[in-house]
Amino acid sequence: MNWAKRAWACALAYALGAASLLASSGPGAAAEPVKITIGWSVTPSDLAPLMLAPGIAQHSGVTYSAEFMHFRGTTVQMTALQSGELDIASLGSNSFPIAVQNAKMTDLRIIADEVRDMPGWGGVEFRVLANSPIKTIEDLKGKVIAVNVYGGVSDISVKAMLRKHNMLAGKDYTEIEVQVADMSAFLFAHKADLVNSVHPFDLDPTFQAQTRVLFTTPDAVGPFALGMLAARTGFIAQRRAALIDFLEDYVRAIRWFENSANRAQALEIIARFTKQPQSVFESWVLVPGKDYYRDQDGMPDLDMVTANIHVEKELGLVKEDLDAKAYADLGPLKEALARLK
Repeated sequence: MNWAKRAWACALAYALGAASLLASSGPGAAAEPVKITIGWSVTPSDLAPLMLAPGIAQHSGVTYSAEFMHFRGTTVQMTALQSGELDIASLGSNSFPIAVQNAKMTDLRIIADEVRDMPGWGGVEFRVLANSPIKTIEDLKGKVIAVNVYGGVSDISVKAMLRKHNMLAGKDYTEIEVQVADMSAFLFAHKADLVNSVHPFDLDPTFQAQTRVLFTTPDAVGPFALGMLAARTGFIAQRRAALIDFLEDYVRAIRWFENSANRAQALEIIARFTKQPQSVFESWVLVPGKDYYRDQDGMPDLDMVTANIHVEKELGLVKEDLDAKAYADLGPLKEALARLK
């Protein structure tokens, strides 16, 4: 092929490529869904990873593509947020101020609610043996108390409750870390005098029959935000439209799962996702007063979060008080709710 023919061939190829590019980016072209990575630790308390069940999330795969990443705890989620591996994290009142103050993520914002430990609902209980001589909080002096993780909700509750009765950890009682699944074994073996219990582990008939509740998290610290969705300001600004669509689907999912008419199907979804028999969830999941509390609009109670953080500051678990209202961006959630109405 001579020079002129080669030039003509190159020009034709360029023209065809340009036409193809214009066609694919024209007004009628469909944009690729925005990928959003969301962290979670425990489900079904975290409903977000269940929202992609067929027929619930209307914008999924259209304007956004959700990738749910499992983490053993919130500390790892904070690291993933810092590195950019994660767009939205599930953090509680105990971990959010640590992310802001210790991890220096001052651009972190609360964007939606997940679950709360509320009076009259299912939540964290602190149990002793039914025949234990421990009848009051004062009776815990000199005893061994098991919490699932230092700095977690159970640890905060224990420290707050015993501090009200002039007892300090390491001085007046001993705290040990025990995995939640092993709490009953430690209590029955007398390796701990008080343990924290959560669903479904505390629903074991033997455990129920041979233990009794001494206090709960709301008794110790009042209502507590166990989980909230949080994202950094850069992500919120750059992916706002997709975020609003995601939050619309998220609230739609909360309302769908909390609707008693959908409970049978919801339990099937939960069992399939967790690879557990439905019998594990039948007696408590999505049952008012037995499950955790979820706001139907996914709207966080920022005054409650601020109060939670104040307790943590008084206990020396965080350096400073933090006004949750200054670290929230509820604009996208409010836009999503306006559509649903």
